[in-house]
Amino acid sequence: MGALDSLTDYISDLITVRSKRKKRKVMQNVEIKVKMDCDGCERRVKNAVSSMKGVKSVNVNRKQSRVSVSGYVEPNKVLKKVKSTGKRAEFWPYVPYNLVAYPYVAQSYDKKAPSGYVKNAVQALPSPNAVDEKFVSLFSDENPNACSIM
Repeated sequence: MGALDSLTDYISDLITVRSKRKKRKVMQNVEIKVKMDCDGCERRVKNAVSSMKGVKSVNVNRKQSRVSVSGYVEPNKVLKKVKSTGKRAEFWPYVPYNLVAYPYVAQSYDKKAPSGYVKNAVQALPSPNAVDEKFVSLFSDENPNACSIM
């Protein structure tokens, strides 16, 4: 039975070696809002992030105060690395305004946002029993029971 025991030991060693391996990181796009005033600030942030392990590309847009990093990186580590340059940084809080149902409500409209963007805020949908919602649906083309005068 020596051959059978050695075979089971070999198989169990293969299984434990596979479980000890680290899982591969997922390719991610990380967007960070960083206030940059000059070319030096832009260069400092770009060099800091480019030196990280797993980074494939870094795009810096000083006009929008935006840094986009893509690669096999963790978002929190990228944020920490940007903050280590001495700049105030946070994850990109904006989404394109056409992806938001009500882009000009108080929670999502932000004067500091770049053009075409609003804050990514959770929005409450109006209740279907709301008075103004009833009037809108009364004359809607999508409502089969709508008024046909118009």
